[in-house]
Amino acid sequence: MTKRTKEQLWQQRTEWPLAMVAVAFLVMYSVEVLYQPQGDEARILWAATWITWSLFVVDYVVRLILAPNRWHWFVRHLFDLLIVALPLMRPLRLLRLVVLVGALQKAVGNAVRGRILIYTISGVSLLIYVTSLAILDQERDQPGANITSFGKAVWWAITTVTTVGYGDLYPITFTGRVIAVLLMIGGISLIGVVTASLASWIVQRVAETDSANRAATAAQIDELRTEVRTLAEQLQDDDSNGVG
Repeated sequence: MTKRTKEQLWQQRTEWPLAMVAVAFLVMYSVEVLYQPQGDEARILWAATWITWSLFVVDYVVRLILAPNRWHWFVRHLFDLLIVALPLMRPLRLLRLVVLVGALQKAVGNAVRGRILIYTISGVSLLIYVTSLAILDQERDQPGANITSFGKAVWWAITTVTTVGYGDLYPITFTGRVIAVLLMIGGISLIGVVTASLASWIVQRVAETDSANRAATAAQIDELRTEVRTLAEQLQDDDSNGVG
């Protein structure tokens, strides 16, 4: 059994707690964008949001410190650095919620088709919801913006992630366009992963069926050989008795 590194142990122990923090962050971010609280409520929500965000920063720093080769780890986790460093990319940290997707997968079972169904539904729903919040937060107060409500933001996210792109709604800010690019890449990547997984499952099933057929054919051939050998021995015995 392979011995786990300190970083792997830390990641295993903090996976679920950080997933719960991500859920809390999603709820607070949703309240901030959809209800736009004012006064003390806004300040409390702002403080709570950044407290939860700081936990992800701590997680990044600890994993960097515990890594056996820090420079190699740093280079391999540049995307994590961007996520914790750039406020405009903060919704992407909600990808920690894939842990919850894994829990749903256990409830469904270990069937590959079950995993694909759960990953697809959960991944698409989370991607659309988060990007809808992010694009609405960036666009609605801008002069000339056309994504001014959550309904329009969801419609834009759906048409973008499916690569339909009617063009009736579109971001006008730089940050909004960055979010759009990330949504396009995420949608294409998700479709690619699902397609590859499904193709792999089909190939595996075909190979298993082919192996089973070969095994059955070999068993039938062995059985026929045994029967032929038995008949040959009976004929020899009959000939011997006839001669005698």
